[in-house]
Amino acid sequence: MAAPGPPTPPDVPMPLPEPNPLPELIRLKRDGGRLDEADVRGFVRAVVDGRAQGAQIGAMLMAIRLRGMDTEETAALTRALAESGQQLEWPEAWQGQIVDKHSTGGVGDKVSLVLAPALAACGCKVPMISGRGLGHTGGTLDKLESIPGFTAIQSPEQMRRLLEQVGCCIVGQSKKLVPADGILYAARDVTATVDSLPLITASILSKKSVERLSALVVDVKFGEAAVLPSQAQARELAAALVGVGTGLGLRVAAALTAMDNPLGRSVGHTLEVEEALLCLDGAGPPDLRDLVTRLGGALLWLNRQVETQAKGAAWVAATLDDGSARGRFEQMLEAQGVDPGLARALCSGTPARRRELLPRARQQEELCAPADGTVELLRALPLAQVLRDLGAGRNRAGQSIRPGVGAELLVGVGQRLRRGAPWVRVHLDGPALSIPQRRILQGALVLSDRAPFAAPSPFAELVLPPTGGPTDTQK
Repeated sequence: MAAPGPPTPPDVPMPLPEPNPLPELIRLKRDGGRLDEADVRGFVRAVVDGRAQGAQIGAMLMAIRLRGMDTEETAALTRALAESGQQLEWPEAWQGQIVDKHSTGGVGDKVSLVLAPALAACGCKVPMISGRGLGHTGGTLDKLESIPGFTAIQSPEQMRRLLEQVGCCIVGQSKKLVPADGILYAARDVTATVDSLPLITASILSKKSVERLSALVVDVKFGEAAVLPSQAQARELAAALVGVGTGLGLRVAAALTAMDNPLGRSVGHTLEVEEALLCLDGAGPPDLRDLVTRLGGALLWLNRQVETQAKGAAWVAATLDDGSARGRFEQMLEAQGVDPGLARALCSGTPARRRELLPRARQQEELCAPADGTVELLRALPLAQVLRDLGAGRNRAGQSIRPGVGAELLVGVGQRLRRGAPWVRVHLDGPALSIPQRRILQGALVLSDRAPFAAPSPFAELVLPPTGGPTDTQK
């Protein structure tokens, strides 16, 4: 009788192959090759644990910027970034309630300050992870941190308590959440790779993936003052966000919105807080209210809380008009460190009282129209660049800002203006405007001879999932 053979080893899952060394991965992408899941994870792991040198990170980012990534590569990068840190966990009872909105950055864009509490008033849970401004664009956290006492850094446990108590929070990206994205984001800023569509897509969706959302709307800006200048480029990014997000099991839509003019009438941190409070009063600039209600309506519809986007927009508008959104904003301020008396005074006070309570610049200067005409355009980019140089923005990460510096637009697009009439009021902390600064600011006012007209909405179009809307297969 033959001796028994060796025992059969138990079935074990086959591990992913070891990724290629970093120089090989860089060469592969540089030459137009495709990175597989193991390659992408190996690169991200090396970034997080410090094995990847700065030059190697920059080289890989540039290779991706020049050669691109297909949908599967971008999805792999998104997953690897999301899994590089802690995941947020929510109670089972919140399933289907967790939603968020993200913007690619604009001038005067204070939508998040209004939309997060409005969505909370509609029964949603909104764990909004936001950023600070860099360059000419303002950051949501900078605006909120201009309110004395506001604390942006919250632990995952604190975020959960905020959602339980208020329904929304607006917080910064901690080192525990998506740390790989933080490293790559900083590297992109100094390697001219900020505008890479795969890198933008993976950066946005990785941060939203750890939030374990039910639905997401991304506000993709296009125009002179946006990262992407043309609507066609914005549509390409929107399609990538929707396609990759859908593949990851997320209900996601992307709104294309114009960013040639500033959003609203105020630019600068405390000025934008004041304008957000006006919108929460049910008033404020029409373009801001329009964008808040449209984005909120699309999100409520995408999350199956309403039958149509129009009904969702009407629900968001109702929370602005009845004060329930403003009440949530007051609760959020108090829960994130603002003195209860100050939070109450800001949310219930007059515009003049609010201005007294927030940091203010030391002086103001008005510029006047050089000729008669109708306002065709109020160019956001030169306006924001001058304000950045005056202290309202940053030229490098970590630079301090002056929250009271900013500008109030005294006219709107489509309005008739007489020569000598003031069109902008600049809030300054330092010396008077220089002659070059005045020249640049006057160049932001574009006049024409045509009759006055109604200003168009910044909202251009909504890019939806391939199904055309929410489906039961998307979890």
